[in-house]
Amino acid sequence: MYAGERRRQILDELARTGRVTVTDLSAQFEVATETVRRDLDQLAGRNQLVRVHGGAIPRGTAEVEPDLQSRRVTNIEAKRRIALAAAELLPSDPQAAVLLDAGSSTAELLPHLSGRRGPVITNAPAIAQGALVHTDLAVHVLPGRVRPTTEAAVGASTVDALRTLHPEIAILGCNGLDLDGFTTPDPDEAAVKTAMVRSAGRRVVLADSTKFGARHLVTFARFADVDVLVTDAELPGDLRQGLADAGVEVRIA
Repeated sequence: MYAGERRRQILDELARTGRVTVTDLSAQFEVATETVRRDLDQLAGRNQLVRVHGGAIPRGTAEVEPDLQSRRVTNIEAKRRIALAAAELLPSDPQAAVLLDAGSSTAELLPHLSGRRGPVITNAPAIAQGALVHTDLAVHVLPGRVRPTTEAAVGASTVDALRTLHPEIAILGCNGLDLDGFTTPDPDEAAVKTAMVRSAGRRVVLADSTKFGARHLVTFARFADVDVLVTDAELPGDLRQGLADAGVEVRIA
């Protein structure tokens, strides 16, 4: 069976059942699980489904957001290109403070911190741990309750800590990007992202093309609140115009 036909049948199965798993599809098509994962990643990259741990769900479903483990292996090449482009935005002063949001895209910036000596601040324990390989960095972890889904520290203590910080740049991820702005499903995580945006001198959002047109429960930033969007593909015309009208620089990796 050709890959295109297999992917069409995957979408048919998803429409019929509301969820597909890698193991079931592997058995159904008699192919390796790695082949199915590539199929699902391709379909997610075309906005035809949403990857979750162990499989996929339809776009627009009310099911819980994909966990961090799933997002770490979804659109990974695009996220690495985005991180490489975003690294060019890091302050020229190696002592400047950098604030990194939790997320799979922001985590891809870790290899690009080499040579920096200033503070790296994050609400993600995993990102803090990864940053420690660069021994010249002063790594700061924000306080708060760690959400199991995203492994991000959230809550009032996280927001309060951000009110006293003024990093030169904040680099954030998002779950969705539409004409209302940048969105995420969880109100507590949205509050932290908003506080990050307000704290920083320059605000950068990383969003691969699967986020285009997706809208989640909470808008954490309007276009005018952000300075740069880094993505991996051309934006639809309405989004491109909305960002341009708000003065947002768009960089395509």
